[in-house]
Amino acid sequence: MSGGSGLFYFVVLCSYANFRTSYKRIDGISYTIYPGEWIMSVEELSRYFRTRFRRQTLTALEGLQKKGLISFLVLGHGKLVKFKIRGWRRHNTILDYNAPCQKDTGFFFFPVSTATELVSAGHCSEMDAVLDLWLNTVYNDPQVLGSDVGPVVYLRNGTGCPLVSYAELASRWGVSKATAGRYLKRMAERGYLQLAAFPGTHGTTIYLQNYLSTMFQISDIVVDKEEIAMSLGIKLELQEETALTTTVTSGSNETGSVSEMNRHRIERKMREILVAQGLPCASCPKSKYMLLPLSDDCEVTIEGGPPLRRWLQLVVTCGDAQEVYHFELRLHPTGMRGDKEVER
Repeated sequence: MSGGSGLFYFVVLCSYANFRTSYKRIDGISYTIYPGEWIMSVEELSRYFRTRFRRQTLTALEGLQKKGLISFLVLGHGKLVKFKIRGWRRHNTILDYNAPCQKDTGFFFFPVSTATELVSAGHCSEMDAVLDLWLNTVYNDPQVLGSDVGPVVYLRNGTGCPLVSYAELASRWGVSKATAGRYLKRMAERGYLQLAAFPGTHGTTIYLQNYLSTMFQISDIVVDKEEIAMSLGIKLELQEETALTTTVTSGSNETGSVSEMNRHRIERKMREILVAQGLPCASCPKSKYMLLPLSDDCEVTIEGGPPLRRWLQLVVTCGDAQEVYHFELRLHPTGMRGDKEVER
């Protein structure tokens, strides 16, 4: 899992680079370390690089030096290495305002353009791929679809759409399509990310887990595939046997609502979403969910089919007691399949 393109190695060095001038004493010798510099043993750096041999560690440093990203010296009879991040002051200046992400608290500013150049240079390891995804994650940006649902990977292709194919990732990382797929599968299994694949030629969205708590110290969000689809404008069709029909809804004496099978499906899905968003009472066994129709003005008719209620109320109560939550749901007719209507 060591770096292949150099991105992993470079991020490791940046994470240890000094933010302000300081001094470090090693074996009785005091070294002045300026911003963007650091000194450590070659053995220690090898552990951070995940390289087995000293020669591999020095080769990695030489590769970054040739790219103009660092300069380094081997000191202490070959036991120590002192490196400097070129351009450090340009990206990591001392801020004039009270910012929560200074280097002293574990954060530093990393240029996305540098990451893109390194990733494009050649074969990427799995660690390179992980960092590439993190550096290209967007949250709650109105210009990026799906970012309101959660922190989504957007490769800045100018479309504002985060959908990506395995072929695109393979080309970006300089690996085969199968290898790109294996990378993503292992990351998902280890809890680094959540994948949502959509049918046809739509592609896949990648949402990072533990991103919000790491970057902003706020609660992480569990994303739902159907919620992502709605945000991206992708239509997910119900199966024929659960298509909406004109039936009486449980808890209501009115008609024109949802079939029994669909009612249970929508209630279950809403419960999952509410639990994922951390709403209290959502997972309590005493909670009751009821789908109720709104007024007749909310009906929609498709030629050849019965009128349907486009807007529904979702009422959550605590047992048979008072109402604790009230939501409005909108159904979107998408066409007919045989003699049955298909709904989203």
